[in-house]
Amino acid sequence: MADQKGTDAHTLEQVLESALGSVDNAEEAVLEEARHLGFDEDDLHKIGMSVRECLVNAVVHGNRYNRRKKVHLKVVRTPDCLTIVIGDEGDGFDPAKVPDPLEGDNLLRGSGRGVMLMQAFMDEFQVSQRSPQGTEVRMLKCRAKSE
Repeated sequence: MADQKGTDAHTLEQVLESALGSVDNAEEAVLEEARHLGFDEDDLHKIGMSVRECLVNAVVHGNRYNRRKKVHLKVVRTPDCLTIVIGDEGDGFDPAKVPDPLEGDNLLRGSGRGVMLMQAFMDEFQVSQRSPQGTEVRMLKCRAKSE
């Protein structure tokens, strides 16, 4: 069921363990926020896949499963859009250095498509350095305007 127009923003924040077991519950929490906005099944799939990819990247590549490091999730739901911010406490990375998954030998690799999928599935995708350490990914998905 979708919220009424003009509804105030709603914010959800979670601090997650650097373990793949944290991903399922966090993804479901984000999808629940998306359902409140009335996203259709196609958009729910895109949001879920983007969130899962980003969370797994934070655990595996960012925090490298380090139990002392956390993954930070923030979801802001406004009447028309969902903003998802996922941060890790790792060493950071430069998205420009991620190999193009559509080039040559990369086509045959079993991984390396997450950033490309997030960029394709979400309306906005930004990567920045997290203070004091780590990477923060901000994704935005808005409902299609009804005509």
